[in-house]
Amino acid sequence: MDFYEAINEANPNQRNLAMTVLEGEYLGEKALFTDDKPVWTSGNPGFFQLHIQELEKIERTEASEISQGIIVIDGTRVFCELLGTGKKFVICGGGHVSVPIIQMGLMIGCHITVLEDRPKFADNARRAGASKVICEPFEEGLKKIKGDGDTFFIIVTRGHRYDQVCLEKIARKPHAYIGMIGSRLRVKKVKEAVIEKGCDPEVVNRIYSPIGLNIGAETPEEIGIAILAEIIDVKNKEKRSFGYSREIMREILKKETGQDGKILATIITRKGSAPRGIGTKMLVLPDGTCVGTIGGGCVESDIFQKALLMLRNSETKAQICHVDMTGQDAEDEGMVCGGVIDVLLEPVTAEKQGQMK
Repeated sequence: MDFYEAINEANPNQRNLAMTVLEGEYLGEKALFTDDKPVWTSGNPGFFQLHIQELEKIERTEASEISQGIIVIDGTRVFCELLGTGKKFVICGGGHVSVPIIQMGLMIGCHITVLEDRPKFADNARRAGASKVICEPFEEGLKKIKGDGDTFFIIVTRGHRYDQVCLEKIARKPHAYIGMIGSRLRVKKVKEAVIEKGCDPEVVNRIYSPIGLNIGAETPEEIGIAILAEIIDVKNKEKRSFGYSREIMREILKKETGQDGKILATIITRKGSAPRGIGTKMLVLPDGTCVGTIGGGCVESDIFQKALLMLRNSETKAQICHVDMTGQDAEDEGMVCGGVIDVLLEPVTAEKQGQMK
């Protein structure tokens, strides 16, 4: 359990890498590295403690390559996840372009904060479903936003003086993306002004502006689609997993009496057109409900049944399930995606078996 507590307490602005052994006597053992240093390992002694020097060497020399997937350490397969938090949009401006961005951002599971200094437009953002609306001057509102490596800042205000205020504050915060609407001339002037105010030119010159993919968008809805498409492209290049969603972590860390066993299902390999990516998670609870999804359909149903069987049998060992959606049997069952996945099923209990470093 303290592995999940360590993840929950990890600084999102640091590089957090979770590792899980996939085979042999150490199957299911875990470690958490923060900025290339081990902060938690399971076993006493366990696989990661026995290979700590090799792991530190790998982290130092191959840190940019280790993100999401399987590596081999001393002949043993180990699953790696570069951890992120839930994706967050911070939208500066609550005008007509903001509304479709809010709606589509919610559709892909993002937490949406809107900053708008006009009450009428702030109300429009609330009606569109924004998770949080801050109706204050932009400079004051941005003081309440910390930012991190999973925060996407979208500047769509009503004028370049507001753009300048927002960009000057945002460029000094941790972020995954900064995009700003406007003509090239307007954007150029805003960039020059914030650099003169002391913002890092390298950060300012990396912003996405004019914002959005160039698809000839004209209406607010089309512009919103172009912006969201660009953000999805940036997001998916980062290869940071947020499989440990707020909902899953809340359920794992919930203090309960009585039955506390749960099964965490994680996609660890994926080939072809499988419905969800590596690192996607689903938590199966003893009452037959689940939190999260690994893609739905027959695949999820099969994994769900295996997880329930593990709970009924009080299994304490992890296991890996192979699902092939390419053959005739899969076609007969309606598995139309045509991919192949491996899913790690891990019992989660309240027992603590690890060491903080």
